[in-house]
Amino acid sequence: MPIYDFGTLADTIRHWAGERPDTTATVFEGRTTSYGEFDRHASQIANGIIAAGVKPQSRIGYLGKNSDHYFELLFGAAKANAVVVGINWRLAPPEVDYIANDAEVEMLFVDQEFFGLVEQIKDSLKGVKVFISMSGRHDGWADFVAWRDNQDDTDPMVPVASDDVCVQMYTSGTTGRPKGVQMTNFGFFSLRESESRAGDWARFAEDDVIMVPMPVFHIGGTGWGFYGFYHGVTVVILAQADPGLIIEAIQDHRVTKVFVVPAVLQFMLQHEASKNADFSHVRVVLYGASPIPEDTLVKAMETFKCPFVQMYGMTETNGTIVYLPFEEHKIGSERLKSAGKPYDVVEARIVDTEGNEVPTREVGEIWLKTPSIMKGYWNLPEATAEATEGGWYHSGDAGYVDEEGYIYVFDRVKDMIVSGGENIYPAEVESALSRHDAVADIAVIGVPSERWGEEVKAIIVKAPGSDITGDDVIEFARTQIAGYKCPKSVDFVDELPRNPSGKLLKKDLREPYWEGVDRRVG
Repeated sequence: MPIYDFGTLADTIRHWAGERPDTTATVFEGRTTSYGEFDRHASQIANGIIAAGVKPQSRIGYLGKNSDHYFELLFGAAKANAVVVGINWRLAPPEVDYIANDAEVEMLFVDQEFFGLVEQIKDSLKGVKVFISMSGRHDGWADFVAWRDNQDDTDPMVPVASDDVCVQMYTSGTTGRPKGVQMTNFGFFSLRESESRAGDWARFAEDDVIMVPMPVFHIGGTGWGFYGFYHGVTVVILAQADPGLIIEAIQDHRVTKVFVVPAVLQFMLQHEASKNADFSHVRVVLYGASPIPEDTLVKAMETFKCPFVQMYGMTETNGTIVYLPFEEHKIGSERLKSAGKPYDVVEARIVDTEGNEVPTREVGEIWLKTPSIMKGYWNLPEATAEATEGGWYHSGDAGYVDEEGYIYVFDRVKDMIVSGGENIYPAEVESALSRHDAVADIAVIGVPSERWGEEVKAIIVKAPGSDITGDDVIEFARTQIAGYKCPKSVDFVDELPRNPSGKLLKKDLREPYWEGVDRRVG
């Protein structure tokens, strides 16, 4: 597989527009765009961004579901050296408001479905100079296609450095506030050569077709889409991860490479259409972001009859840096519990609380050193220094390594919950629920879920005289935070366990729910 000498994201599209101008770049809801057209659209968007007064390395925001126009915007911004901030459309208005203002977004591109949300917070979005409608009519906002097509299609050729930031993704923090992860042009390219040595699954042919069902505000959406554009193949985009539509798209477009989180894979297998679906042209299924039950994996391998590869990484590492190859996917093997081995240019250490390396098979925190590491957290130098001290990324995951260098992710150093591939931080949920007058004390933990891997549970001490119910708590949560962060269950207790300094003993709270569960994170 060739390794292309691309310096920036924009160079990717320029290259394929020259080499394969007539090859289909994107497919979205019946609309197809060739690489030649895609490149021209990116140039028009870049010129529109520049005309709006957005300076190099300034931020533009995208609030919408997946579409081909999002990827045009991504590469158009790259040509203007602007930074794309994908905003999670599942967030509540105060959360969207925080991210847009924290990132200092100057242009906001919004899907029709979220017009109402933006109207609620528009007056507080002081930095936004231009609003663009990605779909549907909005009085006072330009229509994306009309705005795009009104621009000059000459490539502006704005100078871009490899260490310039091109994407900023928000990942929640243990303090309860999201952090903006700055991802550079170099970060997107830095592991491609190493990846090509990882196995046949990482190599692309001209007739490969990939599909992007995972949300583009996640690295699993934007990052996986980038794989396709990097290799100049066709990228089929779904608005969201609907199991039936995924099955249909795989067949209709003869998709060859699929990436989904385990929860989506499980929903696909449960869908009636999967029983008679033709998956014969699928060459590899990649999965990651959360644990996968072994019976789900077995059924998936029987259904797809193709190699499976597990991926482990995070936004801060620009996606996958550890993989479990299909050769290790042997049913009943202990190795199936492993996240895999790092790419050959990635280093891993397992350390104790003092940062000292621990012996083989002893559990400690996983530290990683990778060329693809983030530039840092936006405007958070202390958090950046803490997360990358000594040149190692401190993952917050606890695990161990075996004699052959395979990493096993066992539990979390921090309290993050992974539910259906979404990262949820208890501090954020606790902060929201504590606003209710009937909540005297609260702890939020992750408990096992066959469907989601983990789900959110709130454990609450009621205020004196309160008759609040679990349903009341969940309903209140929905007004404060995104639905996926809301508790799925609520327990009430007289007192929460704390140590002498007042710190919650969450390990004690979690233990009864996790008893007998071997693998607590993926």
